[in-house]
Amino acid sequence: MKKIVLMGRSEAGKTTLTQALKGEEIRYQKTQYVHNQELIIDTPGEYAQTVGLGQALALYTYEADVVGLLVSATEPYSIFPPCITTMANREVIGIVTKINDEGANPKRAENWLRIAGCKKIFFVDSKKKQGIKEITNYLEWTQKQ
Repeated sequence: MKKIVLMGRSEAGKTTLTQALKGEEIRYQKTQYVHNQELIIDTPGEYAQTVGLGQALALYTYEADVVGLLVSATEPYSIFPPCITTMANREVIGIVTKINDEGANPKRAENWLRIAGCKKIFFVDSKKKQGIKEITNYLEWTQKQ
């Protein structure tokens, strides 16, 4: 079973995805600090949005097998620069969230993740549990954590 660290800007859906991956009830919960759990590391969006805090994200990649870059399908821009995945010492996957929300543009979010360097991309609606099984299968999670 592979451990994943989730990175993305605030409100990209990292915590909601964490809850869906764990089979928990979906409820809004603002992430204030890094939640380093057995198979998931959920990081605050401010870490990815702030240069000084962003360096901390690099440290958490050492504790994971896979880095998951999240971009919401409703976002007007991406915070991930081109080819950023080359900076990671781990496998990096892209995760497009909120694919069924009003105003969603999953293709645009996918393009941003491809520009960032993600070769494998998943599309999820955490609230509807859409795309969750594909991620857990990819991470080789054979049992509910």
